[in-house]
Amino acid sequence: MPTPVPRAPASSDVIEIERALNRISYLNSRVRQHGRLMAMAGLRLDRAAVALLRQVADSDPMRPGELAARLEVEASHITRQVQQLQRAGYVSRAPDPDDRRAQRIELTPAGRDAIDRIRATSSRGMQMALAEWTPAELQRLATLFHGMVDDFLAHATT
Repeated sequence: MPTPVPRAPASSDVIEIERALNRISYLNSRVRQHGRLMAMAGLRLDRAAVALLRQVADSDPMRPGELAARLEVEASHITRQVQQLQRAGYVSRAPDPDDRRAQRIELTPAGRDAIDRIRATSSRGMQMALAEWTPAELQRLATLFHGMVDDFLAHATT
């Protein structure tokens, strides 16, 4: 087993960023919060279904294995979730043009409508919370968040 490389302690700024992200994650993942979001959007989807729909909406159609990797879950979980969403009419399977034996998952019009309603509802709450921020502050925050996510993905260990 390799010896761990000693690392300098995290700066106080990094510690505060980590604390803020944990608070955001907690607030966003609460069951009650999810229930309110679904009620306001007029949908009955669990958190895993919403995460899958968001991923598919943000990407080109992809194979279930790639979807599992992106969501960092077991392939069997994706299979069950896709089957449920397919029965509900939110996603469909299409042949992969690069390999006709494989299938890719894509949103149906009902799936697109559902994700649009979820995002609109979620955005309204965020808009209210950030109403006092200037457009420049909002743009800077969005840029920083996207940069942070890109850096997290670039340094992710699997």
